[in-house]
Amino acid sequence: MTFKYNNVYINDTGTVTGPNEAKGPLSKYFDKSYQDFYFELPTWEQAESKMIQDCVDIVLNKVDRTKFDIDLFISGDLLNQISASNFAASSLNISYLGIYNACATSVEGLILASNMIEAKQIKNCITCASSHTNAAEKQFRYPVEYGGPKPKTTTFTTTGAASAYLSYNKKGIKVESATLGSVVDAEVKDAFHMGAVMAPAAAQTIYKHLLETKREADYYDLILTGDLGRYGKNILRECIQTEYGITLKNYDDTACMIFDLEKQPVYAGASGPACAPLVTYGYIFDLMKKKDLKRVLLVATGALHSQTTVNQKLTIPSIAHAISLEAIE
Repeated sequence: MTFKYNNVYINDTGTVTGPNEAKGPLSKYFDKSYQDFYFELPTWEQAESKMIQDCVDIVLNKVDRTKFDIDLFISGDLLNQISASNFAASSLNISYLGIYNACATSVEGLILASNMIEAKQIKNCITCASSHTNAAEKQFRYPVEYGGPKPKTTTFTTTGAASAYLSYNKKGIKVESATLGSVVDAEVKDAFHMGAVMAPAAAQTIYKHLLETKREADYYDLILTGDLGRYGKNILRECIQTEYGITLKNYDDTACMIFDLEKQPVYAGASGPACAPLVTYGYIFDLMKKKDLKRVLLVATGALHSQTTVNQKLTIPSIAHAISLEAIE
């Protein structure tokens, strides 16, 4: 299902990261970075909620608005019951939608906001997605202190939060269209190989988007997935060529961009709901505003498993949503 928008814009963004991202190659594109994982709070979960509050404050300041001017807040994260977003929303006291699509959450939020703005149901919206490497490790893998070895296909969860302010004011980046993905089960059970889990969903959504918009892949200056990692990136190239006859030339993956894969101990690259929007709102939007990129298709991918389903040895379903972004002429 593809939506076309005539009057929706991402006016500005707010980005906050942890210490690992601050040491990566894109550090200068983030608004704020912390030097530890607690941010002077007692738990990692509270620290993640603080990042959400911070990036919302940053974007509000950029667009010269207060929380009382905002019609809707949409946010999601990886914690049980999206608790980081829920606690952050409690401090805003505005209409709120809490969402979950794992690492596809950021684009899911952008699509929901864009649909409501296009339909004139709301005038503006702030969307947010966050993750915290230690909180995610504790919840989905092993206690951080356990120090268990991991295979090279493992991805390293991003610590950060990214927010976007959307409205019908013609400023910033235009939201041109979007394609909702379907849940795909590639029958992969390995929770340490998220790239293999999510690549088929990314391939299907890119194919659907190009088919429904009657476009070729080279219509876009960049097709950007987030976050398949070093190995998933190659799996996508092969999968989309084999299954749909599409050759990806103008392609990259945010998991391979936010960290230095050769110098930082991040295995196959980054992951987490914050990864795709941090790279996009910082580095990619900077290129778009300078007109180095004019058309970008952002495809956020999510693995829809839980601790319970992994322990039950079930396969891991996945989803990918795509959003077409354009520089304003």
